[in-house]
Amino acid sequence: MTRRPASTSFDLAAVASPRAARTGATDSGPTVGVEEEFFLVDTTSECLTESNEAVVAAGRRLGARMDYELKRIQIEVNTPVCRSATELRARVLEARATAAAAAVQCGVGLLAAGASPTVQPLAPVTDVPRYRTMAERYGRLVEEQEVCGCHVHVGVADREIAVHVCNHVRLWLPALLASTANSPLYRGRDTGYASWRAIVAGRWPCSGPPPRFTSVEHFDSVVDIMIESGNILDPGMVYWDVRPSAHLPTVEVRVSDVPATVDETVLMATVVRALVATAERDVRAGVAAPPVP
Repeated sequence: MTRRPASTSFDLAAVASPRAARTGATDSGPTVGVEEEFFLVDTTSECLTESNEAVVAAGRRLGARMDYELKRIQIEVNTPVCRSATELRARVLEARATAAAAAVQCGVGLLAAGASPTVQPLAPVTDVPRYRTMAERYGRLVEEQEVCGCHVHVGVADREIAVHVCNHVRLWLPALLASTANSPLYRGRDTGYASWRAIVAGRWPCSGPPPRFTSVEHFDSVVDIMIESGNILDPGMVYWDVRPSAHLPTVEVRVSDVPATVDETVLMATVVRALVATAERDVRAGVAAPPVP
């Protein structure tokens, strides 16, 4: 995606289905939650800092829903399940504030940017078994994966319906990326792209816009082939820009750079929520997604 604009994980508890969530909710839409990834930056040198173990520990002491990310210079922060845009905004604000407080305790700051803007050596992976395995298996892809995204989960309890919802939502992925791109800089240079994160992330064998699937069996069979062939380790490495979540009853839209501000995140998540809700309504009404390649 060529440029000319100028300019973390979801709660693992069970997500209520859209219908169940409506009981006592402040609106009638499906549930929604957000994962945001952030870089950690030394506030004196403005270089990224390998301090995610300390920041995650501090964040958890403060009650944050925070986890490690692939590189030691990153963390992931998430919201609980929300049932309105108003609630989501409060939770995103709370999550960011708590994460920022944890970072300050460790003498660092948070940076909301889709790609690493600083000139410095590539950071090592976080020392957990999964990330070590990924580094061994995928080499340079992992070494250069210094990007931060925002993932929106919208409650869709039925996996068959979720697959068809993804067929509808995939048509909107270019617009969603164009409206959220904020990573033109990478390692001290203007890349000429609005979202360099999208370029870097798109090199994985299971990334970018997904195929159009005819059923949940079709989806599962393609994922099984990719696992058996060694292209991906497991269903968690299905990195398509929209997918049925591997571990939650949701449709997950993963196309966005991490937004710079809370309001940008909430706006993007609210648009995604509306797209998924509209798509689910169409799927249940028997409306097929356009057969776009």
